[in-house]
Parts: sequence; structure tokens; C-alpha cells
Amino acid sequence: MTRTSTIVIHPVLKETDYRLRQPEELLQEAVGLAAAIYLNVVHQEKVVINRPKSATLFGQGKVDEVMAMRERYDPKPELIIIDADLSPVQHRNLEKAWDAKVLDRTALILEIFGERAQTKEGRLQVDLAHLTYQRSRLVRSWTHLERQRGGAGFLGGPGERQIESDRRQLADKIDKLKERIEEVRRTRTLQRAGRKRAPHPVVALVGYTNAGKSTLFNRLTDAHVVAEDLLFATLDPTMRAVDLPGATRVIFSDTVGFISNLPTQLVAAFRATLEEVLEADVILHVRDAHHRETEAQRADVLTVLRELGIEGDNTDRLVIEVWNKIDLMDKAQMDETLELSAVKSTKAQGTLANPFIVPVSALTGTGMNALYAEIDRVLTRDHHIYHAVLEPSDGAAIAWLHAHGEVMEQGESGGKALIATKLSEKAAGQFMKQFRSQLFSEGRASSRIPPAARGGYEP
Repeated sequence: MTRTSTIVIHPVLKETDYRLRQPEELLQEAVGLAAAIYLNVVHQEKVVINRPKSATLFGQGKVDEVMAMRERYDPKPELIIIDADLSPVQHRNLEKAWDAKVLDRTALILEIFGERAQTKEGRLQVDLAHLTYQRSRLVRSWTHLERQRGGAGFLGGPGERQIESDRRQLADKIDKLKERIEEVRRTRTLQRAGRKRAPHPVVALVGYTNAGKSTLFNRLTDAHVVAEDLLFATLDPTMRAVDLPGATRVIFSDTVGFISNLPTQLVAAFRATLEEVLEADVILHVRDAHHRETEAQRADVLTVLRELGIEGDNTDRLVIEVWNKIDLMDKAQMDETLELSAVKSTKAQGTLANPFIVPVSALTGTGMNALYAEIDRVLTRDHHIYHAVLEPSDGAAIAWLHAHGEVMEQGESGGKALIATKLSEKAAGQFMKQFRSQLFSEGRASSRIPPAARGGYEP
């Protein structure tokens, strides 16, 4: 496969806050985005801009310098990526000046999503994001907007030419896509309602792209989701039902990774997919604890979650931060990480702002027993032990208790079936309503034990 030769430029703007993210790290992230669709980056650089030009963003000297640099390569790079949002005028003028295709940050991320989306829903969402982005520009060929699936939207077209239709046609396409996505959303809502009736809690994995979500998902569920060392290796949501060691059955949901400056088109377009996070009982925020900018990545994820309507102090949805990739740490870093997580866990409230914490290595399995135990503890912390007295012939009720709770004891006395089971208050109410049988509560079934105090970590 011939790889498109590419130049990547990260503009360093004076008004940008670089306290959390350094320009060099941002440049490397942009190079990583290019690698995600297998572009061949032949040159990368940071460019300091004191006064952004409305016509070209860069000053004329830098425009000429890039043009001269491109001429020195044989073959000449076909693509130039600007790791910033360009205005339609800047985009058009730079392509004309350099005689090459230009992608800004939003277009690059849309390109990746177009390449990776596999499901019908994912492709619809990608197409909507593409069209919404194009509507503000209308400077490219119509042909890539006619494709049946996401992919090669900017790189694979015949090049810039006069638009072949007007804004009304584009708006009609957007409206039709929104209708189709709304149908998908309604279907997913019905599916979630069915799961709630089950009732199995949902545990959603979120995190910065390439933090190791899919590797952790595979470790938790014994699934075989694609897990590559690439940004946005996972786009389409994947769900698996798993029985935890404590006998609690849960549904794990792997979701798309977040990134800094996520295009607003994608936040809106992927809202249907990310509704799994909104409806989850527990959020696993997977962090690359070894990354130099792990705190900045955490801040970016929380920003996107807030945009989705998940507040930092909301206790209705409990949060566990999974500090992943501890296998990459040396002993001193590992000891410091374990100590810090233990201290934070003693004061944790399970919110986005103050989550429970479990350090793990999804790759090697280190810390997974502690993570399973913490998920089970969080999900069962409102559970009580209930006693049921049933007729031996009440097979459906007995089976329900086995399916939806953790049966502690079961026996017979005086011709009655006696069952002691651990249930949530919600499940107990559902049982009594469905079978018109009384449950007698013994009290709470679990207590708070910080995960780092549960015997340490496996070698």
C-alpha cells in the first residue's frame, strides 16, 4: 500500500494556554493522528505565530518557506496537515499557495473517523459530521459527499473544483441523516430499556484515545476487540455481558476515545453512541498513568463528559478511575502511584471530580483482581441481604432470585423454600411487584474497603 507523504505543522499561538499541554506534545499527538490513517509523515515542525493572518494564518515568509521545503522532496509531499482549525478562506488560500491538499485538525479527525467506522450507526454519524463541516465551507467536490460510507472523504476525492449543488441540497442531506440517526437513537433507547428490565448494570469505559480502553475491555470480558497502538483504534461501541467474581452480572461498554479540542461536529454527531455513558451505572475512566501529560488528558476527557451533561459532582453515576499502563513504570514510579492511589481512595466519593482509583496494567493483568472487586463493591454498595419464604413450586420466583441476585443460602423448612439473597433495593422492589411475594431485609450487604488496602498487587 502506497502511503501518502505528509507534512505536519503545529501552529504555536500566543493566546493558547500551554500550562497543561506543551507544544511539542501537541505536535506529536498530531503526528499520531496522521499515523492513525497510515500517512507517511516526512516532516514535522512547530511554527510560532505572533499575529495570525486572516488570509493564510501564517505570515507570507512561512508560506513561502513551506512551499520551498515541499519542492525539496522527491516526490513532493501530497498532503499538509495544520494542527489547528482553519477558516474556509485560510484553507482555500493555503491549498492554492502550496498546490497541495490541506487538512486542518477537524478535517483530519473526521478523516480518521471515516476510515474506521464499521457499523451502520458509525457511518451515519461520520457522514453527518462530514456534511456539517462541509456546509461551512462548500469549497470542495460534491463527489465525496455522495459516498455510501465514511472514508477517504478528503484524501480520496478528485481535488478541489466548483461545487455542483447548492446549500439547500446539502441541508436536505443533513436533515435526512439526522432522521436516520434519530431512528438509531430510538432503537438504542429501547435496547437500554430492555437491559434495565433485565436488570443488569452497565459499566461504560471512557478515556483519552490510546489510553488502553480496548485492551482493558478485552481483559475484562475476554473479548477480541481491535486494540492497536493507534489513536482512535476503536470507534464503534462494543458491549459484552460478564459475570464478576462476586457473582454480579454486568454489561461492559467500550466507547470511542476522546481527544483535546474534539471537533464540535463529532461531539454532536456521536451523542447517540455516547448516550451509553449517560445511561451507565458506573463509568470506568481509563487513564494512561504513564503518559507525561496524563493530567491534561484527564482534563480533556472531563471537558467532553461535561459537554455530554455528566457533571463532576453527580453521585447518581459512580466513577472509577483506572490508572492503566503501570507495567511501563519503574519500581519507584510504581510505588509512588500505588501510594497516591491509596491516599486518594480513602477520601474518594465516586464522582468525576473525586473518583475511586485502581491502578492496573490491562496488558499484563496486574491489578485486575482489585478492579473486579472495586466494580463489584461499587455496584453492590446499596445492596441488602433479603430473606424470601416461597412455595417450592414457585420455580419462576426462585430462578429470578438466582438470576438477579447473589443467593447466599437456600433450604427448606415446614414445606417452604427459604432463600437468603443479596439484592439492590431496586431489584427487591421489582421482585415483590412481579411475584407479589414479601422480602424481609437483614441490612446492608457491603462496606467501604479502599481497593489499595486489599492485599496489594499481583506480580
